[in-house]
Amino acid sequence: MQNNKYLFTSESVSGGHPDKVCDRISDMVVDSYLSQDPVSRVACETLTTTNKVVLAGETRGPKIDKEELISKVRNCIQDIGYDQEGFSWKTANIESFLHEQSTDIAMGVDSKDNKDEGAGDQGIMFGYACNETDELMPAPIHYSHKILRLMAKDRKSGNLKGIEPDSKSQVTMLYENEKPIKVTSVVISTQHSKDLDQEKVRAKIIPYIKKSIPENFLTDLNPQEIYINPTGQFIIGGPDGDTGLTGRKIIVDTYGGAAPHGGGAFSGKDPTKVDRSAAYASRYLAKNIVAAGVSEKCLIQLAYAIGVSKPLSIFVKLASGDESKIVKVKKIIDENFNLSPRGIREMLKLNNPIYEKTAAYGHFGRKPTDKGEFTWEKTDKIDLFNL
Repeated sequence: MQNNKYLFTSESVSGGHPDKVCDRISDMVVDSYLSQDPVSRVACETLTTTNKVVLAGETRGPKIDKEELISKVRNCIQDIGYDQEGFSWKTANIESFLHEQSTDIAMGVDSKDNKDEGAGDQGIMFGYACNETDELMPAPIHYSHKILRLMAKDRKSGNLKGIEPDSKSQVTMLYENEKPIKVTSVVISTQHSKDLDQEKVRAKIIPYIKKSIPENFLTDLNPQEIYINPTGQFIIGGPDGDTGLTGRKIIVDTYGGAAPHGGGAFSGKDPTKVDRSAAYASRYLAKNIVAAGVSEKCLIQLAYAIGVSKPLSIFVKLASGDESKIVKVKKIIDENFNLSPRGIREMLKLNNPIYEKTAAYGHFGRKPTDKGEFTWEKTDKIDLFNL
């Protein structure tokens, strides 16, 4: 057997990254509507820049006072940790241009008479799982997320002083025969206070690499291949340093480039939008297939047309050598899973206000909670895939 070696890299960004600030705010808007009416329709885009936040998009559901939403935006910014001269929860100018959803879109999506509810748009969605980590996620993106998640936790608790909210990470791993063998480089760029020089920043950040990545992957890592703030100081950050927009981190949100992406972002969209709900459903299928031991990896693609309830196609790809199982897997999916927009929402209980927490550190590889968050990460269908 040929020894196939290659390097693969994935990146993550923190909840304080400008684009992730926008994702958080957009998902807060989704949750605000769903908490009052579980069949609300929301498509909310957010823009952030120096001391400015702009909301725009379409909604259908309860009448929520504009000032109430603006107050919730400030709460999001405060929780993330921004009280800086260039971007503060106290002083940011916040505007909302949300308005009623188009009646043309509503006509195609709504159920009526004998017509089932259609998809909110056309598109293709992918789900993926592999056995590289316990969470059945690709290793590089999993460890990239974990580094930043632990940093944010300690920063908020006061155990990581001098480090500000805006951070990025990148992990490169060597693969042999499709298996991750070791980490070959790590990049972390993090915003910091003026009184920290780069030597102090490095000393604060290095431990998070060791806390996040198993020791056996770090044994041969050259210290010179650990890059902390490689451009030098990083004092001006967040929306003051770079404009943020909803939906610009779709690879960070999913599998770090280890699997295809259909192109549609998740945040700011209610679950009638198959960009979001069908991506969750395809991950749910793929994860249960891998958890059942059918294959070491699984890729699912679903395709939809606006106003049409059933998926136009279901594609399944398994690891090399497992192709003979695909017909059986597809038959199980066809017979046991309703992949219409309504079927997905009912199966995964998506009409609940569960989305704000998804906005940072990945929509996948997370733990389901007793609040109904991350239901698509459950492995409660493995018995169906007992081939």
